[in-house]
Amino acid sequence: MTKAQVEEPVPHAILRNDYATQWMGINVIEVRDGHAVITMELRPEMLNGFGIGHGGMIFALADTAFALSCNPVEGSEQNITVASGADINFLRPAIPGRTLTATGKRVSQQGRSGVYDITVTQESPEGTTEVVAEFRGRSRTVPKPQ
Repeated sequence: MTKAQVEEPVPHAILRNDYATQWMGINVIEVRDGHAVITMELRPEMLNGFGIGHGGMIFALADTAFALSCNPVEGSEQNITVASGADINFLRPAIPGRTLTATGKRVSQQGRSGVYDITVTQESPEGTTEVVAEFRGRSRTVPKPQ
């Protein structure tokens, strides 16, 4: 069997057709109801004019952890959970070549609305964990578009 014939299992239903996540090289480390851990290496095309991680790329990583945290792993035929709003605070520069980790967790779920916190970190040369950004997402579960 050739590599093209082998289909790798998708760790989350929403990733099947998520070309942005594929382009960013995001790896799913852990995913379960209300929680996700993902990583992404900060490549040269992800940098801004100052040579550090572009805020949009950091936001996109956090937003992906948010989406994985608030949608069922197996997907749903009836509903999807989307962002109704999000805020991010950038706390330190993301350094080229480092691996960023986004850890998402559900803070609250009331009916069709939820609140999720995502922390984006990187490892320093000394081996300590540095917080790059804190993201808070607000979710809303809506009928799946047909």
